Amino acid sequence: MTQRKKEPFLWELLFAFVICFVTAGAGLLQAQSAAKDPGPRGGTPDAGSYYPALNATDQYYFSQAQTRFQEVDSVSGQIAGETGSGLGPTFNGNSCAMCHAQPAPGGSSPGLTSPQNPIPNPQVALANLDGALNIVPSFITANGPVREARFITVSGSPSGALDGGVHDLYTIQGRTDAPGCTLAQPNFAQEIDENNVIYRIPTPLFGLGLVENTPDATLEANLAANATQKKALGISGVLNISVNDGTVTKFGWKAQNKSLMVFAGEAYNVEQGVSNEVFTNERSAVSGCVFNGSPEDGTNIVDPTDGSTTGTASNMSSDVVNFAAFIRLSAPPTPAPATSTSAAATVASGQALFTSVGCAMCHTPSLQTGPSPYTGMSNVTYNPYSDFALHHMGSNLADGIVQGNAGPDMFRTAPLWGIGQRLFFLHDGRTSDLLQAIEAHFSAGSVCATTSSSAQFQANGTNFHSSSQSEACGSEANAVINKFNGLTQAQKQAILNFLRSL
Repeated sequence: MTQRKKEPFLWELLFAFVICFVTAGAGLLQAQSAAKDPGPRGGTPDAGSYYPALNATDQYYFSQAQTRFQEVDSVSGQIAGETGSGLGPTFNGNSCAMCHAQPAPGGSSPGLTSPQNPIPNPQVALANLDGALNIVPSFITANGPVREARFITVSGSPSGALDGGVHDLYTIQGRTDAPGCTLAQPNFAQEIDENNVIYRIPTPLFGLGLVENTPDATLEANLAANATQKKALGISGVLNISVNDGTVTKFGWKAQNKSLMVFAGEAYNVEQGVSNEVFTNERSAVSGCVFNGSPEDGTNIVDPTDGSTTGTASNMSSDVVNFAAFIRLSAPPTPAPATSTSAAATVASGQALFTSVGCAMCHTPSLQTGPSPYTGMSNVTYNPYSDFALHHMGSNLADGIVQGNAGPDMFRTAPLWGIGQRLFFLHDGRTSDLLQAIEAHFSAGSVCATTSSSAQFQANGTNFHSSSQSEACGSEANAVINKFNGLTQAQKQAILNFLRSL
């Protein structure tokens, strides 16, 4: 009888123990299983130097060009610490390196979350630098990315005529070196209320000399490769083409720029307001706000450092030539070495999964350059993780902007090299979470038809106009994202770890 009385108690105790064990184990499993972006890796910047095979002469030019890239501009170059000239009348930044800063000059947007460069968004302080009277727009925050703003349609246009151009954040009104200028900022609050503003963040510049030197035929062959697999995944893509000579364009979020010289010249004119030998006209050249002749940046007839006519190539060259040279001669980002055998295995597993789910169909792991005039850069295999082609990304990412062959929902495949130290993702910097950036590649619906003359296009019979609207327009990445979502949490984590190793 005594034994029979004890049995229920023992069974209840055993049952309670099992329940506690299972509950605790389930909670622990849930806490440990969810894939999570490990975040930008710390340590020294693994980018920002010259291409390692360059000879001494090329290295010297790179170092001189790098200094020019970091030069700070004022209106006429007369303010201490702001010795470059030509700023404004409108601008988004006063130095190339202000926007291209993470993890080193030539990178992408800085931010407070950077382990290497923990600084707030410099566009906040820029608003009132040197007496300027600007108001910081709502989409520029201390913790957020450096941004430019574009209007989808012409402000106030009753017909909805396309705009697509950059509307600079600030003007030189009130600055001590711009007396009499009364140019006002755009009314960003009104345009935001009308869903007419989209944003872009700086693209990283490291290693782009290799991209510039990649033959069109190589990019065309790469895009045509794996046609059966791509078709099964719903992936197509096109290369953007120059309307001037019919060759491939590769640079910018929509691959809209032909060369690094054009890329640098446009950025100097648009982002800093400096007219130059590539873009010779001053933007927003209203009366009372123009203080220099154009082009404000040009080839130096005499060496500005000593007045001689026999200066170094960098000193005699324009800023734009130096900017392009700095980019062209820079090394690609260096992937992080594994810290342990297990970490190396996880990264290798993530790389294999990255390929097997289809990410590598667009994010091409390797390409090859052609012959180059620079030491060691000829016929080099490099690893950009991009096909530099345009793909439909659907209404979730669409910005309504048309640039060449790039329709309203189309973007160049973003190169992933260096993503391990990047702070903000996607064209508008909407997230700092790599997992969220991956998921944002999905947009429900069928792939939309586009025209080169209109930001409107069909999505399941519905007119799509602005990225702020919710009409379904499908992405070429949908099948790949579905496969990614079908992975285990551990497999997703391996892919994230692989990407953060780049």
